[in-house]
This record gives sequence, structure tokens and C-alpha cells, in this order.
Amino acid sequence: MFNILYSTKIILFLLILFYFINNSFAVRTQSVAVKGKLLCGQAPARNVRVKLFDEDSGPDPDDLLEAGYSDASGNFQLKGSTVETTNIDVVFKVYHDCDDGIKPGSRKIKFKIPNSYVTEGQNPKKVFDIGTLNLETVFASEERELIVNKKRRNILFNWENELIDDIIF
Repeated sequence: MFNILYSTKIILFLLILFYFINNSFAVRTQSVAVKGKLLCGQAPARNVRVKLFDEDSGPDPDDLLEAGYSDASGNFQLKGSTVETTNIDVVFKVYHDCDDGIKPGSRKIKFKIPNSYVTEGQNPKKVFDIGTLNLETVFASEERELIVNKKRRNILFNWENELIDDIIF
């Protein structure tokens, strides 16, 4: 009788332990989207590199959710998803040379996306509209990116501002 009662308690304890461990390390897919328009003064900031990251602390490296470029009108839209056990901390980064002269590298600014725009699932259910950003603005936390180790896409335009070609350098 003692053995059966003891075995039942152990099995019950293990089931409860498994339940709590399973729920505390639940892995789920989370997604986010951001859109907006970039200006350099009065002109559209075209072909500006934009990236969406899940910023992680500790040994887990940051996750690039999506990268792209603004179009000829300065508009952009990014969306991405990742699988994490904890809530993701989404950061939107802009790399540009607006009002920068001939300084090496690109100006880099980043914006924290509100947690309320992070949704569960592969496809975002909401889009954070960051609005229109004039990149002439000097942001307090602005940085410089001096080394670009990925291939960069450049779009060439003719004098009539028509798209000529996509080129990868």
C-alpha cells in the first residue's frame, strides 16, 4: 500500500513538474510589421537601407527579421517573424547618408517598436506606422556604421527619375 501511494505521488509530482517546465519554456512564433516614409529635407529619401531586428540580450545573438530599401518615393514596409521563448524586443534601424557630407560610413538610427504591435503567428496582425521621418534630423542616440560586410543593392535612376536597373555590388 505504501509503495503504490508513494509511486502515485511521484508520478503526480513529475506530471506537475513537466507541465510547469513545458509552459515556462513554451516556444512560440511572434511577428511584427513596420511601415513609413523617409525624407531627406523636402525630397524623398530613396534607396535607404532599413532593417527590422529582434534585439536579444546575453549570449543569444540579435535576429534579423527583414531588411530592405526605401522606394523612389521614400516609402518602406518591412515584416518578419521569429520563434522565441520570451517576448521579442523589436528594433527598426535606418542606415542613411542624408545631410552627411563626405563622412565615412552611414548614419544609423534606431527606433524601438512598441510591444503592442508584436503579434503571435507567422504573419503580423498589425502594422506599426512610424510616419514620415526627415533624415536631416540629428537624433540623440544616432550612431555610425563604418563597415558594411554584406552586398549592398543600389538602384540607379536617370535624369527623369525613372528606374534604370538593380545592381548588386
